[in-house]
Amino acid sequence: MFRLIWAAGVRAHIILSYAPTNFLIAATRTRRGLCWGIPAMLLAVPYWFVASWCITTIDSGGPGWLNLLVLLAIWNMLKLIVNGPITVLLLFCAWTCDVATRRRAHRVSQTERYDKVWR
Repeated sequence: MFRLIWAAGVRAHIILSYAPTNFLIAATRTRRGLCWGIPAMLLAVPYWFVASWCITTIDSGGPGWLNLLVLLAIWNMLKLIVNGPITVLLLFCAWTCDVATRRRAHRVSQTERYDKVWR
């Protein structure tokens, strides 16, 4: 039984790794895509509407399998909402690293210039 659950979990992970939100999160975690983290949070709004519509349909006698869509929509919505602040922190870390690199390069160029003058 445990082996069956484990295999189903692995297959679900493989299938869900190709989900559009996972591609979006991977794209916003790159150095070039960090600035798009906050605008990508706005994509959580359509997922909220989908979940709301599915819940309304279920309450009015719709099929029960829509509960899976509700869970999927809420999960994707939460992923996108949490990804926004994380990309802001990563962008701040990348910015501070760039500033430190520029300062270090400026300091090295200044010392090389002074060494040439005093030789």
